Amino acid sequence: MTTQPDRIIIFDTTLRDGEQSPGASLNGEEKLTIARQLARLGVDVIEAGFPYASPGDFEAVQKIAELVGVEGGPTICGLARATRADIEAAAKALKPAAKSRIHTFIATSDIHLEYKLKKTRSEVVAIAEEMVAYAKSFVDDVEFSPEDAGRSDPEFLYEVLTKAIAAGATTINIPDTVGYTTPGEFGAIIRGIKENVPNIDNAIISVHGHNDLGLAVANFLEAVKNGARQLECTINGIGERAGNAALEELVMALHVRRQYFNPFLGRPVDCQESLTNIDTRQIYKTSRLVSNLTGMFVQPNKAIVGANAFAHESGIHQDGVLKHKQTYEIMDAQSIGLTDNQIVLGKLSGRHAFATRLKELGFDLSDSELNNAFLKFKTVADKKKEVTDWDLESIVNAEIQQPPEIFRLELVQVSCGDHARPTATVTLRTPTGEELTDAAIGTGPVDAVYKAINRVVNVPNQLIEFSVQSVTAGIDALGEVTIRLRHGDRIFSGHSANTDIIVASAHAYVNALNRLYAFLEKQEEVTPEPATATL
Repeated sequence: MTTQPDRIIIFDTTLRDGEQSPGASLNGEEKLTIARQLARLGVDVIEAGFPYASPGDFEAVQKIAELVGVEGGPTICGLARATRADIEAAAKALKPAAKSRIHTFIATSDIHLEYKLKKTRSEVVAIAEEMVAYAKSFVDDVEFSPEDAGRSDPEFLYEVLTKAIAAGATTINIPDTVGYTTPGEFGAIIRGIKENVPNIDNAIISVHGHNDLGLAVANFLEAVKNGARQLECTINGIGERAGNAALEELVMALHVRRQYFNPFLGRPVDCQESLTNIDTRQIYKTSRLVSNLTGMFVQPNKAIVGANAFAHESGIHQDGVLKHKQTYEIMDAQSIGLTDNQIVLGKLSGRHAFATRLKELGFDLSDSELNNAFLKFKTVADKKKEVTDWDLESIVNAEIQQPPEIFRLELVQVSCGDHARPTATVTLRTPTGEELTDAAIGTGPVDAVYKAINRVVNVPNQLIEFSVQSVTAGIDALGEVTIRLRHGDRIFSGHSANTDIIVASAHAYVNALNRLYAFLEKQEEVTPEPATATL
């Protein structure tokens, strides 16, 4: 019998389901950066990817297993369809991890059986049983998901789950794949499983859900009340279609309302112990990192991490908060790591003070990364009177995300105005060390810069996304630019921050081109057709 925890296990699938958001593809370096931050955040399980999907995904999962899945770190999980090839790929990729989990799945709703799988119920039961057992031959920790469980016949669902647990599944995950259920219905599904699957005490009940009707978080909280002990979620709620249940919303709901949820986990009502292992002070930083790397900005009114989440415009609200914060705030902004916009360093600050502050902010940089970040900090400090923690985070994140420097931007100069044709001149250092200069006219200054860079680099690509975000308020704020390029069926991202958004745009574009160029240099054979997954 599996011991049922009196806390909630947080299973983060940002790197797998979150990456399936349109336009949110991440490369291996970006996945590793996010995985390291998820470990600092304190998630219990990181679903690092779908190893069979592509060589790139396999390598990313393997790297995360090796560098993040260390002793004392999170469990590293790989997704696998209920096939031997998928399971073998997952097992191989996860091998370096101290704690690994294979997550295998097959659909169980009649609509999926008829139109997608074209299999009978008995065939699906047999496959689930066989493939769970096969996964168990590689790892002790096996998770099984009946895809589209929310629309599956309950009696058939009980049968599949019973066989999966008997075959060795230690976690049973119940996906609301299309975001169809309401909280009452989802809670009833979990309660029905608890009451009708005879060996359910041998497994942890997990839930996975999409936000098509805006009910994912509410569904999960109802599932907790009915016996779910693992929540599968993503940072900022990113994911396919309308996204997944948002980690930050779930964690803070359980934290702020722990006295309400305590009895459902067998705790005394007044127990102050956290219901999760999450270090809530890392939430805001993690949200910002994922937003920057995916290029998916957080809406201002987003719960917990939105720019307006702790802002008060109404005079009545402002008056109340000044008298006592709890009149209009149910949680402290500092509890999610959102600190006051203080001056922490200036242009006279030394390298030691800079390194010390970064450690306080939770960054662990190599010597070369620290040196490069310090040089960028000094450049920003010369331009800004006030250098904040947010500025420092942006500088460091931009440094961590840098690709190998193949082309180097040496100069960017633009001329534009309401009665002028936007013109840009750029100078780049090529891989051979030669400096090349070219100029171009565009519809705007950024377009002109990109056209000039393309003339020098001469690598075919399609710009599919360009986004700019201000790090802090004020005319001297750092502007963060994220761009995405498409070459064939591959997407390459670039990110940069600067007080001049034209310069930031140029550097972000060159960063993306460097990733594309590096890929083309080592691409010697045709990549297999990528597999697809959903839950």
